[in-house]
This record gives sequence, structure tokens and C-alpha cells, in this order.
Amino acid sequence: MRIITGIYKGRHFDIPRTFKARPTTDFAKENLFNVLRGYIDFEDSTALDLFAGTGSISLELLSRGCQQVVSVEADRDHARFIDQCIKKIGTDKHQLIRGDVFKFVKRCNQQFQFVFADPPYALPELPTIPDQIFANNILTDDGLFVFEHGNSNDFSDHPHFVEKRIYGSVNFSIFTNKQ
Repeated sequence: MRIITGIYKGRHFDIPRTFKARPTTDFAKENLFNVLRGYIDFEDSTALDLFAGTGSISLELLSRGCQQVVSVEADRDHARFIDQCIKKIGTDKHQLIRGDVFKFVKRCNQQFQFVFADPPYALPELPTIPDQIFANNILTDDGLFVFEHGNSNDFSDHPHFVEKRIYGSVNFSIFTNKQ
């Protein structure tokens, strides 16, 4: 896993072979961030990475200048790996929360300019995630939500939906808080 651009550009992190998480591919991640440049300036933004997995997106957000990144990951080994990666880059702009994403979203009293969610594609609650993000008011008024999911989901009818990008088998649905 590598950081694509920014102040930590080119840093590599070896993901343990025992991991169940599938990191977003470099190809998909690079293309997504190219699209996102038209929506948001990451410098000085706050970001939330749900189902953080390997921490790849969190690291990319920190590298691009986010002032605060909160990563939520339930798996103990994955959380430990994320923590090790953050220590290697030596930033204090990151907060790792080891716990259930759904409980976190319900209890979260902070708003973020950017929220990214990459749940397991087979997660039964996956179709409910966009509604939960907006119902719990965790996006700022000008906030952006990016949802990674498989081919079998379509969110184009959601009132906050803006566009969908597909890179191989990776689908990103982009939502905004602007209506």
C-alpha cells in the first residue's frame, strides 16, 4: 500500500498477508482523488474514514493536508496496523477509534467536511449507510460523502446523490449535503 501524493507521497506500508481487508487499489484511489479535487480542498478540512480497514484512505487524507482525520475500524488487528502506519508518518492530526461504525455514527457529535465509507461489500446493512450519514448530521453544510461499494448497489435515487464513478469492480457513489 502506498500514499499517492502530498507531503507523505511515495511512502509504502506492507499489509500483513493475514488481513481480511481489501485496500482500495492505487488506480481507483488515484482516480477518485483526481475527481474529488473538483469538489473539495482537503487542506484544512476535517475528515472521517469509516470502515478504515488498512488506513489507506486516512493516510492519503493526512498526506493531502487534512487538519484532522478520524478513522473508525472495528477489527483489532486492522486498528493496530493503522496505528503503526500513523506512528511511522509521525502526525498528531489523526484519531483512531476502534469500534462499531454504526454505533459511532449514531453517537458522533462532530461534523466533517469529508466522510469516506468502505464497508465490506457483503455487509447486510450496506444499503442503509448513506441514510445513516445524513440522518445523523455528521457532514457540514458543504460536506462531501464518498461511499465505496460493489456493482450490485445503486444509490442514484438518493436525494443527496451527485455522481457515481466506476474503476474496475470498485464503485464510488458521491453525495453532497447541498440540496
